[in-house]
Amino acid sequence: MNDQDLLRYNRQIMLPEIDIAGQEKLQASTALIIGLGGLGCPVALYLAAAGVGTLILADDDSVELSNLQRQIAHGTADIDRLKVASAADSIKDLNPTTRVETIATRLTQQTLTDLLARVDVVIDGTDNFSTRFVVNDACLASRTPLVSGAAVQLQGQVMVVDPRQDDAPCYRCLYQQATDETFNCAENGVAAPVVGIIGTIQAMEALKLLAGFGTTLAGYLLVFDAAQMDWRKLKLPKNPACQACGE
Repeated sequence: MNDQDLLRYNRQIMLPEIDIAGQEKLQASTALIIGLGGLGCPVALYLAAAGVGTLILADDDSVELSNLQRQIAHGTADIDRLKVASAADSIKDLNPTTRVETIATRLTQQTLTDLLARVDVVIDGTDNFSTRFVVNDACLASRTPLVSGAAVQLQGQVMVVDPRQDDAPCYRCLYQQATDETFNCAENGVAAPVVGIIGTIQAMEALKLLAGFGTTLAGYLLVFDAAQMDWRKLKLPKNPACQACGE
């Protein structure tokens, strides 16, 4: 770590939970962010700002005007650009020492499996159950920690799947037969700060996993209600009959 790094991350290094050793762990880490929308944007920016060494951004979509209400890594000039390209530029402006790789195609099972061989944590910012199930199963197979978030209307939730813990539940323990139907922002709307709040918590959980401090949300579901400004942390037991992680 050079003098510029010490200055850039000074406020974070001051924390005894992180210190220089934790900061060096972050700089040596690789995080895969799937989806550069309302959740993935704050995740990418905060992980870059915090000093995570390598970020792999995966999204096959382009920026639209309606995205700008909540997807803070993109600007008006980025409309029609690939989201991964726009987000990569924002990261470069924020922290040029962070290495960024972009994947502008939809991830296949094989591509995801290959990626996870060199990734320390996965952050899922997608908006559909089918993708979340695929990501969950791949992370279980590779024993890669996963931070999953979701937000719609005035509500959001975060959970951590840590396959390294034998008693920790996975995403399918919570949703076994869920379907997407119209449960998304395009059909139901979402308040801009809600995705920011959930994405920021996802970034914090990822930092804890990478630097090795604190207690993560593995084994719990954190639920947020913005209308009432209410938080609930619910114990989520592992389902022994789960088709993904059960016995």
